[in-house]
Amino acid sequence: MAWHRGVVIKTARDLQAMRSAGLVNAQALAAAVSAVRPGVTTADVNAAAVEVLRQHGAGMAFLGYPGPYPYPAATCISVNDELVHGIPGPRRLQAGDIVSIDCGSVVDGFVGDSAITVGVGEIAEEAQRLLEVTCAALFAGIERMRVGNRTGDVSAAIQSVVERAGFNVVREYTGHGVGRAMHEDPQVPNYGKAGTGQPLKPGMTVALEPMVLAGGPETRILRDQWTVASRDGRRTAHFEHTVAVTADGPRILTTLEQDLDGLPAAAYNDYFVGRSSAAVREVEAKRT
Repeated sequence: MAWHRGVVIKTARDLQAMRSAGLVNAQALAAAVSAVRPGVTTADVNAAAVEVLRQHGAGMAFLGYPGPYPYPAATCISVNDELVHGIPGPRRLQAGDIVSIDCGSVVDGFVGDSAITVGVGEIAEEAQRLLEVTCAALFAGIERMRVGNRTGDVSAAIQSVVERAGFNVVREYTGHGVGRAMHEDPQVPNYGKAGTGQPLKPGMTVALEPMVLAGGPETRILRDQWTVASRDGRRTAHFEHTVAVTADGPRILTTLEQDLDGLPAAAYNDYFVGRSSAAVREVEAKRT
């Protein structure tokens, strides 16, 4: 992956531009979520996101991204045991599947990057718990995105929520800084030690993305050379928000505030908006 080395501190104007990109990205993900149902293909889900990006004149941050070969789609759509980087195509979704959708948009030169995992119809109890825990881990990390903390505080918070629930975080792939480049410093793993790592400063922007496995943490690359799947074949989940560190606390840049362009905000925000502390408390209560 291409990586811009060095932390880039964003101005207030930069953050507003990133919020614009994040809002478009949220709309694209909401459209993709709305397309998820038994019988549709992952290409159909990708097309729903693409339509929104084109409506807003947004660039597609993932399309053409360098790797084993240029990434061929606007979104990554990963099903069941596929953790990240799944290529949309002819695969048809089935009832009971869980689907991770990751999207990146470019607006006025800045990137919005976020991801969500949803069920296809009714899903198994363990799969639902996996989604809830992964979302709770994301918000546990977001709560630590405060001036005076370090990246290790964020990583440790994510890891704690996941492992106390009996799941595992991936080791090879991390959260990352984001701005004019999709991947900037700092790297923020989903595991770590509190009190270590880079100090968090106002204007830092990070795409936090817990990638969680129901089984062991080991992964494998599929034959398409992009898709990352659990090695043991068990299910996985992935949630992501782009978050800014500010003097007033963490600011999420990729939420969907209301229904826009006819898209149902609830389909997206049921997992996100307003779930920060509530999500963590809910998962904690289920473990006791």
